[in-house]
Amino acid sequence: MTEWKKVFECARVIPPHSQTVRQAQGPSQGFQLAFRQLEGLQVRQQLSDESNAAKYQLRVTLFDTNHHQFFGRTWRSLPHETKFNQGQPNRILFNEVVYFHTSLKLSSVVAVVELVLLSHKADGTQNATGAGFGILHLFSSKMEAQGSKGECRLSLFHGTPRALLHPSLRGPLELNRSLTVMEGAQLLYTLQPHPPLNPIMHLLPQNILVSGHDRIPGVVPATGAAADSLRKPGLLRSLPCVLERLSVCLRPSLEGFESDLLQLLHTDCQNTNWGLEGSSVVVQERRLHVGVHNGWGFVERPQVMVLEPESEGTRGRSGSLRQTSVGRLSSSSSHVLALRNNVALHVVKEPAFGLVFQLEYVFSAPLSGEGKMSSTATSRTAFMQCLGWGVWTPFQDTDSTSREDVCLSLQTGALPNPWSLMVYSTPKQSQSSEQTNAESGIIKFRFLCSGERNPSSPAQRHRSEEILKPKKSFSTGQEESNHELVASKGVESLRGPGLSISQLAATSRYPTMSHSMGSPWQQELPSRLAPSSLASAHQLSHVERPAANSIAHLEVSVRESQGPGTDAGSSLEESELHELPFTPVHAPVIALGTQVAGSTSVSSRGSLAHLFSARFPEILDCNNQVAEVLDPTEPVNFNPQREEADPLQSNTLIFQFLAFTRVPQAGVGPDWPRSVHFAFQLYRFPPVTTQRLMLLDADKAKPKSADNYPCVLALINKDGTVNSGSHGLQLQYCVDAGFLKPGERPWLLRYLALHTLQLDVWDSDSLLLIGSAALELKHMLRQGRPAVQATYELEVITTDYHQDSCLGNKPSNRQRAEPPINVFTTVRGRLHLRLGNVGHPAQRSLGFPIELPPSRSCVIQACDGTQGFGGGSVSANNIHNLHVRKAGRARRLVEIDGQLANLLHSRKGVGERTEGPQQGETEEIRQRKLNRMAAVRQREEQGRPSDGPKPSIMLGRESRAQHLRDLKLIEAYRERAKVEDITNMLCQAITTQHTVYASLGTAEFFEFVLKNPFNVQQTVTIECSDPELSVIVDSEEWKYFKELTKTLTPLEEDMFHLKENTLTPQVYLRPKESVHIPLKYQTFHCDHSLPSQSWSSLKSARNPQMAQKNQSSTLLTKSVKVTFKAEDGKPLAICQVNVEPTPPVIDQTFRFFHPELTFLKKAIRLPPWERPAGVADGSVPVSVRCSDPNVICDIMALALGEPQDVFFKVAGSPSPQIRKFFITVFTDRWLAVPAQTWEVYVHYLQRVDVNCASGQLSWHSLVLRGTQAVRKVKCYSSHPLEIQIDPSEVFVLPPEGVQDLQVGLRPLRSGSRFVYLNVVDVENCQLVASWLLAVTCRQPIVTKTYQISVPVGEGRGTNKKITYTNPYPNRRVFQLRSDHPDLLQFKEDHFQVGGGEIYSIGLRFAPSQSPGTEEILIYMNNQEDKNEETFCVKVQYQ
Repeated sequence: MTEWKKVFECARVIPPHSQTVRQAQGPSQGFQLAFRQLEGLQVRQQLSDESNAAKYQLRVTLFDTNHHQFFGRTWRSLPHETKFNQGQPNRILFNEVVYFHTSLKLSSVVAVVELVLLSHKADGTQNATGAGFGILHLFSSKMEAQGSKGECRLSLFHGTPRALLHPSLRGPLELNRSLTVMEGAQLLYTLQPHPPLNPIMHLLPQNILVSGHDRIPGVVPATGAAADSLRKPGLLRSLPCVLERLSVCLRPSLEGFESDLLQLLHTDCQNTNWGLEGSSVVVQERRLHVGVHNGWGFVERPQVMVLEPESEGTRGRSGSLRQTSVGRLSSSSSHVLALRNNVALHVVKEPAFGLVFQLEYVFSAPLSGEGKMSSTATSRTAFMQCLGWGVWTPFQDTDSTSREDVCLSLQTGALPNPWSLMVYSTPKQSQSSEQTNAESGIIKFRFLCSGERNPSSPAQRHRSEEILKPKKSFSTGQEESNHELVASKGVESLRGPGLSISQLAATSRYPTMSHSMGSPWQQELPSRLAPSSLASAHQLSHVERPAANSIAHLEVSVRESQGPGTDAGSSLEESELHELPFTPVHAPVIALGTQVAGSTSVSSRGSLAHLFSARFPEILDCNNQVAEVLDPTEPVNFNPQREEADPLQSNTLIFQFLAFTRVPQAGVGPDWPRSVHFAFQLYRFPPVTTQRLMLLDADKAKPKSADNYPCVLALINKDGTVNSGSHGLQLQYCVDAGFLKPGERPWLLRYLALHTLQLDVWDSDSLLLIGSAALELKHMLRQGRPAVQATYELEVITTDYHQDSCLGNKPSNRQRAEPPINVFTTVRGRLHLRLGNVGHPAQRSLGFPIELPPSRSCVIQACDGTQGFGGGSVSANNIHNLHVRKAGRARRLVEIDGQLANLLHSRKGVGERTEGPQQGETEEIRQRKLNRMAAVRQREEQGRPSDGPKPSIMLGRESRAQHLRDLKLIEAYRERAKVEDITNMLCQAITTQHTVYASLGTAEFFEFVLKNPFNVQQTVTIECSDPELSVIVDSEEWKYFKELTKTLTPLEEDMFHLKENTLTPQVYLRPKESVHIPLKYQTFHCDHSLPSQSWSSLKSARNPQMAQKNQSSTLLTKSVKVTFKAEDGKPLAICQVNVEPTPPVIDQTFRFFHPELTFLKKAIRLPPWERPAGVADGSVPVSVRCSDPNVICDIMALALGEPQDVFFKVAGSPSPQIRKFFITVFTDRWLAVPAQTWEVYVHYLQRVDVNCASGQLSWHSLVLRGTQAVRKVKCYSSHPLEIQIDPSEVFVLPPEGVQDLQVGLRPLRSGSRFVYLNVVDVENCQLVASWLLAVTCRQPIVTKTYQISVPVGEGRGTNKKITYTNPYPNRRVFQLRSDHPDLLQFKEDHFQVGGGEIYSIGLRFAPSQSPGTEEILIYMNNQEDKNEETFCVKVQYQ
């Protein structure tokens, strides 16, 4: 066994969880963990008698508390003895130092320290017994080492650290009751940063714990017994080496090997229903990966070279035939795979250093008919497969001086390899393992090392010097364009070509975490490309899975129809492999529920001092005392009993938006954004959109350092001025007995303890989404305290979509796969927020309990109609105090019947009718009528006899006749309504009222006690007036809801009979028998109205209680009757269910931006669910429902263990409309309670495809159409520094008019991206029009290349200059721009040079804190902003 293999087998580690890697921030940092001594250890008496035989050992392993996973490698200390002194505490001296480096500087990453007792058995073997363990917190919330201030003490627990994997150990581990502390036992340790590890980080992978006496190849070994090689590590000198005439010979021949391989692939594609015709799978490229490996890991990134088939007879000739990668090989002669260039490496002269090779093939296959890109060309997809690997140690023998020709056999099959890949193996090789190496292939090359010997001839010496000497310029071919992807720190002149286009188009389906990126949000998300058809089940079973609340969004192509024999999983993966959607992939906004680092403060003390100097309003309790301040990074001890016993049952939840910290972004200015507003929904409160808030700059207080000071938020008045009276925005939510429903308070506490609130941050000027932030609400639990508060600093996250610049150039072959779009999550800013919860005494009303007993709240007793009015006064006051279920007060008939009242009032006298002016009369007409009536009365008085009372007698008779007619009319109305009123009163006597507070998707279960009041049996028919209220006829479903609600009532099998025609349930009742009828109410309909965009309508947003009162306008209550009819059709009992809708609790909000009038097809990846109780095989029955019936929503049933996706298809709407709907996900069979509730917004935009060149300005025209009213509008874009809009200021848009908008694009980088353009009504703050610009930018031809080296870690930059000669005969003016303005600045942005003259361009390169390589393009444009020259500067930071 070679030294390399010994180190490689001992250095295998467990990788950390993928979600934890995404949360890593900043580069890797080295640390030193020193264990001093253990004090106070209590040892059993039998061990103290045998003290010489007992020794103790420390074992340390990294542990992720969020995902409950050990990772890395367990470090073991040397055995140490202890002395047992009577009457004195025991002490064990360790004095062991552990070194490691990591970028996972998170509070969830801890070190588990286990104390192990080592003893010898009678047979001489060693026995290890766990004596306790401790949890050592490495990092605090500020990304610093916990113990960096001095010596710390670690308490130990009884038991074994394997108990941390038990499901009951969740939440804060130290506070778990299952862990018992060892009294008096404490381990003294120190933890501090160790910068000397930085030079050797490339030799040691992250998250590996090592000691100073461990062997790390490449590091100067320690001398002496107590020496520490990592205290001040030193690097061994590396030697530049060259591999010449490298070739790969496959067995039995290249032609036979590839012919058998393609035949197997074609057969496999037919078995998986790929829809291929003929021999359509071809070899597109043959690659060879070459890297230097020290057993622990790759010293530098492996180089990737393209191999070409050549004849063995022409090997080494310059005129050999170049064979294309897609064509077939000629059978006239034997071929080998050869590398045309040499390979330059740096190798340390140590036996454990090895050269690792990997042979990789890229295959190309056409898509099926549904996946064609156009009618003229057939789209193809590419996939890769490893065919063999090998390792060769050049310095295994210490006495060897040189190796001329090397032959290395390729290994195949399921063997551990440095890439952790499954390697192809032919059926013959799998049957006969002895002939595997003989038949797989051989790699031949010549190894030259400059440190071993000198070339024998001057020509050979000159060639070696030319090989090992770095070049000062670059080529402009494929190597240059792909250099960024295959950066290497070795000799660069002989590096092979980089990754080609086919590899970029066929990226891995599952992401590979990159530790070189500065922020985890910049890492690329999976693009869901289908894996190779050669991938085994082992590869697919070790795929990274998202966290519990992390949801990944994937672009899909939903097939309209599939054959009956088509595999749904394979066809779906086939379509996803090559469909390249124009809509951006909506990546997860944040890992809700798992994001801990998002609430960590990263601001400096100076910026925090500036922030809180703004004097924000204080949060006071009911005694006017400042609320207790909590640390958001500390765990919360949630005790439900303490919350129930709290005398302050009412809560006031307070949100204070304090400040917003800008983060520099590409394409926008340093003052973006200027104003913001927020949108979110808390619990069951209506959605809130806050007022506009201005960001107040603090330029006077901002230092010259790179620290970004937070901008204090201030309210903007209606007239556009800033409210300088108070800073920040405060929102209050009053949660008391008037808001909470009976028995709802425990659900509110559960919501605060487990839920993560999503805050959407919007740019108030452009109405563009800035990003979203996740806020944990667990610190709003008071736990018996009067008031609490906590201050957060949340990262505002968004997604960016770019296509790699290397994909702009088309490959040589005509059939190619569409290049994928890379998705990056970026940090747009940091939101400073303060949460508070103030307790108040509860105001309980009589007869209204705060909670109902769970065992009786779901059982509804039917009312007894015999208990009625017992007599006495029927006044309103007495009826209110009567303890009767049904009572009524007599009222006049005119107060009940409106028609009768109108008819009686219409029979008034003429004088009464003319007292007031009639409708439509003028004052002149009314006065004339009055005068005429007065004249008539006067004439009657004159002609009337003086002694006769006849006129009064006549008037009395007429009055009595009128009253008789009114009484007859009233009698007719009474007779008509008598039957209906009596029927209603009788039904009211047997009607039972029940109120349910229904939420979207949640089933409200209750049982109605039905009694047969007759002495004969009855078959009762149950009828419901609403299909959303139904009877549970399945006994298994009834049992499930009983267990869910803990209802202790009898359960009967086969209780109901369904009618043959109507399927109406019927139940048989014996005389005087009572049964429980199970009912449930469940609705999937919800209000889809959108909040108004006008800021004038947001006046109530500052008071959520006002918004809660206005909620009834959108969520209407309704009554549903359940009638229990006897055999004669008459009702026995009626259950009237009063439904009060409540807003759903949203788990996550998704926003999709899609072109108008087109179908949106999406897939949302579900998290891995925990296995529910009662499911033996571990499968989780997942179902989905959508609140909009016009949205098609479904879920694919996949095999056990495979991830599940929710698919939905939405029809398009005109721009700029927004469509809103809800999706509920259920993980139980009976759809009782949704496990996830998603709120989905689809923003429809007008799509415009734009093609341009990077670095130069190109103008395009857009047509803006007016609305029905005159508007003052202004245009905004998501990248204002790269886009110019004419008109750029506010202009008037006439009604139904047409306005031509000129859009000028000047992208600084090539590739594909999406740019948003909004037209906003500045007076009403409404969106008038919106465009989605799909920009495809090509890179101009590079005319010159340069190379410089910039030192790392220095505060100053580097000044350089390049010369330019004006090729024109006359004087010209040129403009200078760069694609990396943050890395390169010009002395002059424009200059003027005469014809034929030479001008020196001054360059200023910014310093860097980390090593690496970057390519910077310099665009030289003329006065019309057209590109004249493009320079490429390769900057190497070292």
